[in-house]
Amino acid sequence: MKLWTERSLTARTTGLFALIACVVIGTLGAYFYHSAEVSLQRRADVVLTGRVEHFSRIVHDLYSVSELKKRPLLFETMLGAEQDVLLFRRPGEVPFVDVNPANVAVPALPAGAVDRPPSFADIRQTRLPGGVPVHWAIATARAREDGTEVEVIAGHPMTQEVRMLAAYRNRIVLATLIGMLAATLLAWYVLRRALRPVREIAARAAQISPASLSVRLDSDAAPVELRQLTHAFNAMLDRLADGYQRLSQFSADLAHEIRTPVGALIGQTQVTLAKPREPDEYQQLLESNLEELNRLSHIAENILFLAHADHAALSVEREPVDLHAELIRIADYFEGPADERGMRFEVDAQGVASVNPMLCRRAINNLVVNAVRYGASDTVVRLRGTQDAEGATVVVENEGEPIPDAQLDRLFDRFYRADAARSAFTESNGLGLAIVKAIMHLHGGTARVVCPAPRVVRFELRFPGA
Repeated sequence: MKLWTERSLTARTTGLFALIACVVIGTLGAYFYHSAEVSLQRRADVVLTGRVEHFSRIVHDLYSVSELKKRPLLFETMLGAEQDVLLFRRPGEVPFVDVNPANVAVPALPAGAVDRPPSFADIRQTRLPGGVPVHWAIATARAREDGTEVEVIAGHPMTQEVRMLAAYRNRIVLATLIGMLAATLLAWYVLRRALRPVREIAARAAQISPASLSVRLDSDAAPVELRQLTHAFNAMLDRLADGYQRLSQFSADLAHEIRTPVGALIGQTQVTLAKPREPDEYQQLLESNLEELNRLSHIAENILFLAHADHAALSVEREPVDLHAELIRIADYFEGPADERGMRFEVDAQGVASVNPMLCRRAINNLVVNAVRYGASDTVVRLRGTQDAEGATVVVENEGEPIPDAQLDRLFDRFYRADAARSAFTESNGLGLAIVKAIMHLHGGTARVVCPAPRVVRFELRFPGA
């Protein structure tokens, strides 16, 4: 079975097509052979019944028994076949006319009704030693001169019919083999032609590499049956190209993020080691280096979390969390950084969310940090929470610079910053919103950002129900 499935589609289909052709042609041949055999047997039976009926009328109407005995050659010439048998006899006596060139054994036949033509049901069959069937018919007539009963027996060996059927059978077998061979060759040729688009698609796909992800399959030139495949393949290439581009950008951004603290560590260390320093200066260097190392550690931790969330089949443990109490706690925690920019929190929440408390808190914290960091000074950061039959929603809304629609969809990308100039003066590494999206993915929820009004940015987290 495995060897069959490993064969090419052309070979398998050609083999099946040849088998089907063999079965169909063979079945038709067997049907025609059987029809010819039945027809020949019926023809022989018609000739036999007609023969005994004809000779019984001769016995009854034309010749007396004595006249029949004087004309045996007449009946031999009337048979028309070298091996046919014709007997005239009185019941229980030796035949007085015995035409039997091949000395065929005459079976015991039941006497027929007097002056009644025989029917096909009266036909009897025996076989010669070689297996050739012999058909027999009998009729009983009253002799013209004295009215006594005379039996007319006719036999016909099916020798010529058997030879004809054997030749016909050989031709059927030969036709079946030739038809199967022709069907096999035709099927192979047709399949090779029909599968040419598949080979062209394979050749086109072989040209695709990381350096040529822009190559696409020609869906318009493909057959209707393959257009769905080419559309799906092109869509897959679009996703791969987008993912590869994002991966390249991610690698470049990651290198840039790491290069800044590493460069600072190297530069400060080189300057300090250029000449002997006081202990206080070394302490300041170590403190500065520790800040940069903490920054690197934070980047590495975030990247590991994102990688774990992307590739691991995680199932987070959930429990009910009161939205009002949670948002009040978060607002109190960030009250100090918000006061430094003249910002304040406004909390309006009710209901319960089925979430992982630690991950949920981290996602909302990232949104609040983003609102405090990029929101306009002396404004209000609104935290809202609602619950419905399908789950819970958390909203973090702040006022700030408007974000173009083209940038809204990219805010959750890793290392992406909508305002690179302002981000240069913050500790942002562009991973906060990406972590929010990953956390929502683990919960089976969604995260989105909209600008419902000018200078208003609203982040919405949708948690599904338990």
